[in-house]
Amino acid sequence: MRFVFVLLALVFAVSASAVEEKYDFTNDEQAALFTELTKELRCPKCQNQNIADSDAVVAKDLRDKVELLVKEGQSKDQVIDYMIDRYGYFVHYQPPVTPATILLWILPGLIVLGGFAFIILRQKKAAQKASWSERDEQQLQKLITRYKRKESA
Repeated sequence: MRFVFVLLALVFAVSASAVEEKYDFTNDEQAALFTELTKELRCPKCQNQNIADSDAVVAKDLRDKVELLVKEGQSKDQVIDYMIDRYGYFVHYQPPVTPATILLWILPGLIVLGGFAFIILRQKKAAQKASWSERDEQQLQKLITRYKRKESA
């Protein structure tokens, strides 16, 4: 009976232990660069998760490729450029400024300003329509006079 419990405990202990990837580098600079890059590159499959934290297969492949490129002596910018060329701007958390990205930042502000301008112009137009003119005053006096005549008759 003890043997079964020990066997079950060993099975659960082995299955519960997580597999941690170990990357070996020739110096600390390469290890630091690898860590920085894996935290800065986004997993193409995961929703807003970097490749350092992702368990996806593609993230593992990206980590392995980053390791290879760092060991080859490529710089941070070269590795990022390689990943962008292969996976697009989505793979990097800090995409470059392009006309499309500028439009994404400016367009909401322009829409808000346009909305305020529309509201102000609409209020001015309504205020002009609601203003009391001399003609309106004359019409009111005519109506009051007619009403008084009908009342006295």
